[in-house]
Amino acid sequence: MAAKKSPRNPNLINGIGKFSRSKMYHKKGLWAIKKKNGGKFPTHPKSTAAVAPPSTAAVKPPKFYPADDVAKPLINKHKPKPTKLRASITPGTVLIILAGRFKGKRVVFLKQLVGSGLLLVSGPFKVNGVPLRRVNQAYVIATSTKVDVSGVNVDKIDDKYFAKEVEKKVKKGEGEFFEEKKEEKNVIPQEKKDDQKAVDAALLKAIESVPELKAYLGARFSLKSGMKPHELVF
Repeated sequence: MAAKKSPRNPNLINGIGKFSRSKMYHKKGLWAIKKKNGGKFPTHPKSTAAVAPPSTAAVKPPKFYPADDVAKPLINKHKPKPTKLRASITPGTVLIILAGRFKGKRVVFLKQLVGSGLLLVSGPFKVNGVPLRRVNQAYVIATSTKVDVSGVNVDKIDDKYFAKEVEKKVKKGEGEFFEEKKEEKNVIPQEKKDDQKAVDAALLKAIESVPELKAYLGARFSLKSGMKPHELVF
């Protein structure tokens, strides 16, 4: 069995060697190597060969981690599917609104908006006070009553048509700050009023051709005592 070699500079105690740095300089023969190369240690040129990247299995995890989490941008690859329209809802179908400001009102379905999938409906406004508005199909009941809407043109109405204009906030002075704020009513643009009149005119022409349809749209839907909603046929 081969004897174990003792180190050139054994430790007296942990971290402190027996020989000094200058003693080890002579003991290793570094002076002779330096003298042979003109007073300098020889240097080897670095190889320019491409070094293959280490495999992921060989890469060790870092010993320390940053104190704060580094924010990474989230990549949303989800593409929303277009909302599927119920088979019972077709252009001209009379719907009953179940929630919101016009709960219980009957309206005429005109078309489904492409961007949001919401339903574009109208009362019309002259009959029951429901203007052109968007409604979620989850909050309506489709009836078997139909209105001919072939003469109604709503091609230019989309989701942007209902977008609200954002007013820029202006900093007020000390005098204006203590003044009482007057409540300003929402003013409907004249363009939207003209669009409502055009849609109502075409709808009223189709509604008045059917007996009692105008009175049916003007009446509010409600349940009375003893009526069972699951047994009703709309």
